[in-house]
Amino acid sequence: MKTKGALHQISAGGVIFRPGAAGIEIALIRKALKGGKRIWCLPKGWVEPGESFEDAAVREVREETGLDGEIIQKVGETSYQFYSKEDRAKIDKTVHFFLMNCRGGNTADHDDEVEAAEWFPLEQAETLMAYPTEREIVRKTRGQLRTV
Repeated sequence: MKTKGALHQISAGGVIFRPGAAGIEIALIRKALKGGKRIWCLPKGWVEPGESFEDAAVREVREETGLDGEIIQKVGETSYQFYSKEDRAKIDKTVHFFLMNCRGGNTADHDDEVEAAEWFPLEQAETLMAYPTEREIVRKTRGQLRTV
């Protein structure tokens, strides 16, 4: 849903997974928001000029989690609006999410944009996540993981 006069931003991210002792685990990142509130969410970020959604998702997952992911398939996309004080404008944002198999890396190697990157069992991750749209993306991965 695009709003007249709004700026449009496009990001990409991933649901990176691995087998764990209690089943499938996914990596989440913890971010500090203005005002000190801390939230858990999926890794995601800007699509750079000339970059595909897939390449941006792999890069952002690597930067924000320290993990190397291999894309299996697209999970879906989310769209939402917010007001940016910096841009002094309403923003229409679309985020493309991909299911990724973890091929290596270490969550301690995340960048400074995030406070922490950690593995969680799929069900627990859903309860920790701050954004309903991202919880829905994780729910969609359940069915996709059954066919992988």
